Amino acid sequence: MSALKTSTIVLFALLFFACAPSATVTEQSEENRVDSVEQEVVTTESTVDEPRFPLAEPGLFDNGKMWTFEHPPVDYFLEEYNLELTNQWVTHARMGSVRLPNCTGSFVSETGLILTNHHCTRDEVIQVTNSGENLTRDGFYAVNVSDERRIDGYYIDQLIDIRDVTEIINSTLESSEDGTSVEEIKAEIEQGIAQEYDDFVIVEVVGLYNGALYSAYVFKRYDDIRLVMVPELEVGYFGGDPDNFTYPRYVLDMAFMRAYEDDEPLQTDYWFNWSETGAEAGEAVFVVGNPGSTERLNTIAQLEYTRDVSHPTLLWLFNNFTDAVTGYLDSGADITEEEEVELQNLVFQIQNAIKAYDGGLKALQNDEIMGRRYVNENRFREKIMEDEETAEKFGDLHDSIQEIVDAKREISSNSSALFALSPGVTITSGLMQRSLIFGIIQTLMEMDDQSVMETVEFYKSMVTSTPDWDKEIERSMVNGRVQMMLDKFDDEQKSILEGLMNGKSAEEYANYIVDNSLLTSHEGSNTLLAMDDFMSDPAVEFGYEFAFFYEMINMEMFEYQGYEEELNREVGLAHFAVYGTEFPPDATFSPRLQDGRVLSYEYNGTIAPVNTTFYGMFDRHYSHGMAEPWSLPENWRNFPEDFDLSTPLNLISTNDIIGGNSGSPLLNMDLEIVGLIFDGNIES
Repeated sequence: MSALKTSTIVLFALLFFACAPSATVTEQSEENRVDSVEQEVVTTESTVDEPRFPLAEPGLFDNGKMWTFEHPPVDYFLEEYNLELTNQWVTHARMGSVRLPNCTGSFVSETGLILTNHHCTRDEVIQVTNSGENLTRDGFYAVNVSDERRIDGYYIDQLIDIRDVTEIINSTLESSEDGTSVEEIKAEIEQGIAQEYDDFVIVEVVGLYNGALYSAYVFKRYDDIRLVMVPELEVGYFGGDPDNFTYPRYVLDMAFMRAYEDDEPLQTDYWFNWSETGAEAGEAVFVVGNPGSTERLNTIAQLEYTRDVSHPTLLWLFNNFTDAVTGYLDSGADITEEEEVELQNLVFQIQNAIKAYDGGLKALQNDEIMGRRYVNENRFREKIMEDEETAEKFGDLHDSIQEIVDAKREISSNSSALFALSPGVTITSGLMQRSLIFGIIQTLMEMDDQSVMETVEFYKSMVTSTPDWDKEIERSMVNGRVQMMLDKFDDEQKSILEGLMNGKSAEEYANYIVDNSLLTSHEGSNTLLAMDDFMSDPAVEFGYEFAFFYEMINMEMFEYQGYEEELNREVGLAHFAVYGTEFPPDATFSPRLQDGRVLSYEYNGTIAPVNTTFYGMFDRHYSHGMAEPWSLPENWRNFPEDFDLSTPLNLISTNDIIGGNSGSPLLNMDLEIVGLIFDGNIES
């Protein structure tokens, strides 16, 4: 957080990606980055294939630095930062941070004031908006405590205790004669610990290192949370999508809430004070947050599949959706202001994800990064083979994973064509989802077998689980999906689709389906369900042709993924067997401590400053002709004469973050706030 000058201004930290699904490759922090060098790697004939990339020296922390509080890096912090991790320091860091339903926050006063991101509160701002208001556009500030607005159904969790339950789980598994599962044991442990507390607590047993260790996290839950302050959208999302994942940045992505207990502001012993001076270049800084799921032990084979199949397919889905919705909004559609805000918020989230996955894809396409991963993997495999016991248990793991990946590749093109058409996927065509459901229902009904009627009713109930989009949005999404199928389907499936299209282009066929199908809405779908003949509907005709194939592909992919998950667990166990807690485990949306430094870096032929100021915000505003998304509210353009434009606004550091870290505090060694996590640049 910045030094407080003429007003309370938050200085943010622009860090590794904090607002989207996890990336599988992370770029090394500056202080640990080792220049890449081509070199010979000592290998064993039994474990290593021919190099597929230019070999490069990996960094010590290429798998990240998301440390758990039960295994803090005491020796490393002392050596790297001359910081002694006392119990008092670790407890304060843990208890001062809180987990939100979708992000992270922190206590910044003894009366329960919580700091988090603007983008973490957008839905909640809509919820507390009264008739005649537009708090998303205009912002909100509670002048008095009595003006703070309760957010119904919202809560925060504070981690108050951690227990090692590894031995309990392992011994129970060993003694179990009835095949008790790990999940059943975890549930029993959670219930037992929760009963020890008078307060309302949430207990989560989390597997670390893919189940090599298990920790029970005890969270105290506060469910009376009230909105205190949120800036205007133009300020909280300044720069919008064009500036997203770039640096320098000039956005005020922050908000305040407050926790209450017994209808009074919470009195807390653990909270973070504000730094008087902010952070300087080279200074050590620490993030306490809840990074979402990561898979940083993925093998080279898995990373190549992600590069060639998974990320490109996801990016197609995201782009198809955003193109459809932004086109609809730009057309001047007749919708309410509230509907427009909700659509814009959804587009913001997906655009954020697009840049995250696009950046991840670029990393996977980078030979140096993949070369580092390749060398790191081979050294890991050699370590496995050094010990007879680990070699026997884990020696063939990587080869087994390669076989599964190869099998997935054989069906990946057809799978990509039908990707995300299962009921409940929000950001794709509801019409296409319903078409496959009706196709399955029609197929089952033709069996004329009473034993399948329960299944028929089940599929009928799934119709309401599909998104209900305006016809113009559907038109665009169906057009994109049909073109995707023409590009990806094998010859047999493509021939079937072309037969249905009957000479129409993808756009013409999409228009034909949307204009003539009842499946464009839930209401129309229910009307069709009441009819005797489904097949007269062109969307059902499509679903009928592909329903069986769709189910078959999904089942086959699901089976491969099940095998792969089991092997991934073995990789985690192998990694723990070789390295122990020397390196942190994958993230699990549970509290972590993440270290780094405030550092500049080279970009676009120049050098990025470690922090930006309000001068830059106003320069960007006027340089872009005051146009969106660089527009500013009138009250910001007419600021007081004593407002100091040199006040730091955003900064950058090397802390390792991921989705879930949004809203995390950035702390100095004295646990004072010097920043607030809100985003990552494309390099991260």
